[in-house]
Amino acid sequence: MRQRIRFAFVAATLALVFAVEGLAQSGASRPRRVNPTPVATPTPQPSRNETGTPAASANAARNNTTTTGTRPAVANTTSGTSSTARAYSLYQQKLYDAALREAKQIAASDPNNSEAFKVAGFAEVALKKYEDAAVDLQRALDLQRAAGEEDPNTVAELAQTYVRVEKFDQALPLLVAATTRTGVTPDASMLFFRGLAEYRTGKAADAERSFNAAVKLDAKNSLSLFYLGRMALERKDNDAAVNLLNRATTADPRLAEAWTLLTHAYLRRAAAAPATAATDRLGAVRASETLARLRPDESSAVLHAQTLIQSEQFARAAAALERFSTSESAQGQTLYLLGLSHSRAKNFPKAAAALERAAAKSANDVNIYRELGYVYHSSKQYAKALAAYERGLQLAPDDADLKAAAEQVRPFAK
Repeated sequence: MRQRIRFAFVAATLALVFAVEGLAQSGASRPRRVNPTPVATPTPQPSRNETGTPAASANAARNNTTTTGTRPAVANTTSGTSSTARAYSLYQQKLYDAALREAKQIAASDPNNSEAFKVAGFAEVALKKYEDAAVDLQRALDLQRAAGEEDPNTVAELAQTYVRVEKFDQALPLLVAATTRTGVTPDASMLFFRGLAEYRTGKAADAERSFNAAVKLDAKNSLSLFYLGRMALERKDNDAAVNLLNRATTADPRLAEAWTLLTHAYLRRAAAAPATAATDRLGAVRASETLARLRPDESSAVLHAQTLIQSEQFARAAAALERFSTSESAQGQTLYLLGLSHSRAKNFPKAAAALERAAAKSANDVNIYRELGYVYHSSKQYAKALAAYERGLQLAPDDADLKAAAEQVRPFAK
């Protein structure tokens, strides 16, 4: 059964900072443009916290019911055990709380009844009580194995439940078993889960094989395509990343994190290949614009503004950031990029106001003082320009450009 799991990433996920190109300035009477120091783009890494965890692990899986479509079979347990038929019937009627109570009562009076623990576990999955489900399903599997009657449905559901609670080491052997049964074609969604568990336990080559196998079975398996694109981006294969992430967003146009990584992939490829940079920057603008519509938060606006600045669409970049800049909780990076956009558009009063606020939020960001110095110099506020440059030099005392800019403005700073 084809799996459809949505992402629920927060703004902090993969907040990569791209340097923006400065506009060249020359002439002794004109302010010296001090270009921002390039900031290295970090390799995306999976977050371990709930709010930043990839889709199929705990956070997004909590928004889903069972993913394989399996259901516990009714047990004909009449010899020395209690019947679970009523509990299973309640489960089939989607009366999960009632099914759980019934199954728990049977398990309490008959602790060797694997079917009672199995029905309880499935009901807990449906109720999104994943920690409890893992305990009960593991107990069911242990009892099945002791009786020599291992049930594939229990194995599959327990494996996915372990993924949901981010116990990938425990999930992986179960997922391997579920996807390698003799005579059974593995389900694409189970191959995806296996790939995710392999990825999260550091087995990158195995994960790539599993994700590719899932895509072979289901060419529109958006999450497998996403992870393949993510892995390509991590190994700096920009062409493959762009291709795979485009496929992921085509398969699921609402996969916000795929649009995020696609934007970064386009920007990285633009930086690495100047001959096609203009096309890739346009691709980045379009991808980030889609992201901003899907996830209209500050992080998305910042990324969209970065792509617009790279494409020298400074007025649009400022417009993208304005609604978030008015909040007292606006991030320093948001205000810096807003100031930068206004500065490049030569709207120096607005640039100064935004950069001053950025400096108050991020007092140790040298790039803020670079741009603020330039803005004040351009506005002939020489004393303020010198103060900004000198503050920048306190943070980066060996920066030759900042030194030269400070010396240029110093004679006029009275």
